[in-house]
Amino acid sequence: MNQPTETVDATRRLILKGAAVLALIGMAGIRFDLTPAFAAANDKYPEDAFKQKNSDDAIKSLYGKTAEASDKIKLDAPEIAENGAVVPVAVSSTLADVTSISILVAENPNALIASYRIPAGTIPNVANRIKMAKTSNVIAVVEAGGKLYSAGKEVKVTVGGCGG
Repeated sequence: MNQPTETVDATRRLILKGAAVLALIGMAGIRFDLTPAFAAANDKYPEDAFKQKNSDDAIKSLYGKTAEASDKIKLDAPEIAENGAVVPVAVSSTLADVTSISILVAENPNALIASYRIPAGTIPNVANRIKMAKTSNVIAVVEAGGKLYSAGKEVKVTVGGCGG
C-alpha cells in the first residue's frame, strides 16, 4: 500500500511548515533581555568598579566597604595556570544570606573580573574561566548578611593572558 510520492511530499512539506510556524511562535515568546544582571536587580550596573586598577578600590567602588577574611569561602583555582588566558576559578560559600559574589585579580589591568548577584534561596556557587595578565592573587569577595567577606589564593601564570 504505497502512497503516491506527490501525497508523501505534500504531507512532508505540510509537517515542515507547521514545525516552522510553531518554532516561530515559540521564539516570539522568548524575551531577549540584554541588560546586565545588576539592572534586573534594580541596581545600577557598576561600571566604575570594573574600571578600577586596584582590587581594594574596586571593592570599595562596588560595595562601599572593605572585606574581612573568612574560612567559609571556598576559592578553587589552580596553583599554576599554564595559560593565563583561560584560568578556571570557582567560588562557593557556606555563609548564610549570600547576596553577591565577586572575583578580582590584583595584578590585572582592571582588577574586577566578575560580579554576580545571588538571588535569595540560591546556592552561592559560581564558576568562570578568567584571564590573568601575570602571577597574582585571585580574590573572592562574598557579600552575606550585609557584610563583606573574602578569600584569596596566589595563582602562578606561565603564559600571560592579558596582552602577554
